[in-house]
Amino acid sequence: MSLRAFFSRLFSSHSTGHRSDNGLGNHQLNNEKANSTLNKPSNRKPLKTKPTKPKWRYYLLQFFIALTLLLSAVWLLLAIWYQFGGQSVIAWFTTITVIGLLAALLAIHLRTSMAETLINRLTGIRKVNSKRISAKTVVKSLIATYTAFWLIGLGWFFSIEAEQSRDWMPEVSERVTYRRDPSNPDLITLTNVRNFDWHTDTEATERWETRTIDMSKLSGIDVSNSYWMGPLIAHTLVSFRFEDERPLAFSFEIRKENGESFSALAGFFRRFELSLIAAEERDIIYTRTNARGEQVYFPLAIYSSMKSKHCLSHI
Repeated sequence: MSLRAFFSRLFSSHSTGHRSDNGLGNHQLNNEKANSTLNKPSNRKPLKTKPTKPKWRYYLLQFFIALTLLLSAVWLLLAIWYQFGGQSVIAWFTTITVIGLLAALLAIHLRTSMAETLINRLTGIRKVNSKRISAKTVVKSLIATYTAFWLIGLGWFFSIEAEQSRDWMPEVSERVTYRRDPSNPDLITLTNVRNFDWHTDTEATERWETRTIDMSKLSGIDVSNSYWMGPLIAHTLVSFRFEDERPLAFSFEIRKENGESFSALAGFFRRFELSLIAAEERDIIYTRTNARGEQVYFPLAIYSSMKSKHCLSHI
C-alpha cells in the first residue's frame, strides 16, 4: 500500500467518526430539550366547565316529592288526632316525630351550618375517619325512616275495628236482627225496628218494636235522598212497600256516642261506627223533614222482579 493511500484512509475514517459523534450529540440535545419542554409548567389556565343547570323535570320531581311528603304527613296526623284526641300521648309523640323528620329533611336541603348541626344531633352522626357522611346519605336515611313510620301508621289505620259496646245515643243504641220462619221462608221477623216519636231534632219518645214481614207481598221499593248539607251531599234511604202492611225503611246511620258531635271530616278517618237501622217511615223520614228541616226527595221507585233480592240484601 502506498503512503498516499494510507493517509487517505486515515483521514476518511476520522471524519466519519466525527460526523457520527456530532449526530449523537445533537440527538441527545434534542431529547433533553423535549423533556424540558414537557416538564416545564404551562402558563395556560385550565379550562373551566360551566355547571349544568337542573332541568325542569328535576324541579317537577322535587315538587311532587315534597307534596307527597306533606300530604302523607297531614293525613297521618289527622287520623291519629281524630282517633286518640288531643290529650293522648300517642298523638303528641306521632306529631313530634313526623314534624321532626320533615324539619330535618328541609334543613339539610337548605344546607346551612345550623341545619348540619341539627341533623348531627337528631341522627347521631359523628365523624368517621375524619370524613363526614354525605348529605345524600342523610337524606336517604331520613326518608327511609319517615316511610317506615308512615307505613306503620297506615297498617294501624286499616286494622281499626268497629266497637259495639259504647255509650251510644238512643236512636242508634240497638241493632236490627232477623229470623226466618222455617215453615214459610217468605215470613221474616225483625227485632229492634225503630219507631220513635220525634218532638225535636234531639228529643224523642223511644220505642223499639218487633215486626214480621211477608216477602211474597212486597210490591215496590222507594229510594229517597235527604239533603242535609247543601245540594252536593245527600243521605240515601231505601223503603220497601208491602200490599197490606206499612212500608219498612232501611238506612245506614253514623253510630254516635252520647255527647259526640258529627264531623264529616272525621268520618273520612274512620272515627265513627256505622249501623244499619230498620225503622218505620214515619220515624226515619219524619225526623229529617220535620225535626231537622232537611230536604227529602223521592226520585226513584223500583217495580222490578228483583225487589225481593233487594230487600233481602238489606236484611
